Amino acid sequence: MLDSDVRAALHARLRSLHARELGSTRFVDELGVAGEVRIDTAVLNGSFAGYEIKSASDTLRRLPKQVEVYSKVVDYATLVVAENHVSHALGAVPSWWGLVIASTNRSGGVRLRRARQGHRNRRIEPEWLVRLLWKDETLAALETLGAAHGMRGKPLPALHTALVDHLGTDELRTLVRESLKSRTKWRAVTP
Repeated sequence: MLDSDVRAALHARLRSLHARELGSTRFVDELGVAGEVRIDTAVLNGSFAGYEIKSASDTLRRLPKQVEVYSKVVDYATLVVAENHVSHALGAVPSWWGLVIASTNRSGGVRLRRARQGHRNRRIEPEWLVRLLWKDETLAALETLGAAHGMRGKPLPALHTALVDHLGTDELRTLVRESLKSRTKWRAVTP
C-alpha cells in the first residue's frame, strides 16, 4: 500500500464527509507550516483540520516533530496510519488526535477505519499560527485593524508579532483559516 493509495482513499472519505459544505471547504495537500513540516492534507472550513499519512512503507521517524508542529496550529489533527504502525502510533500522538487505520481490502484497494475520534485542540499557539500567513495577507489584516501605519517596510516576523498583539487567539484562528481558504497561488485539491 503506497502513500498515494492512502491519500486517494482519504480524499474520497473527506469528499464524502464534507459533501454538504464543499462550496465552503478548501482541501490543500502539502501545506507547509513555517518551514518545519508539511501537513499531508489540510481541510479548511469552519475549522482547520490536518491529516498526516503514514503508509506501510513510511517510517515514523519524523512523527514527533510533525505532532509538535501540527499541535501548535490545527484545530483537529488525525493520523492516518497503516496497520504495521498502529501500536507505535497510539503512543506517539496526543489523546486529542484522531487515529484512522489504513488497510488493504479484498479487492486490493485501501480501507480506512476510524480507531479513535479526535477532539478539538485547546492549545493553539498564536505565534505559530500567524506564521501561516504571507506578507500581503498579514499587511492586509493589519490595515483592516488600523494597525498598518509604519509597518510596510518591516520584516515578516515583525508583522506577525504586530498581528498577534492586535488579535485574540480565536480571532486569529478565523483570520488565518479564511486567508488560507481564499488564497489562490498554491496547489489546492478537491477531494
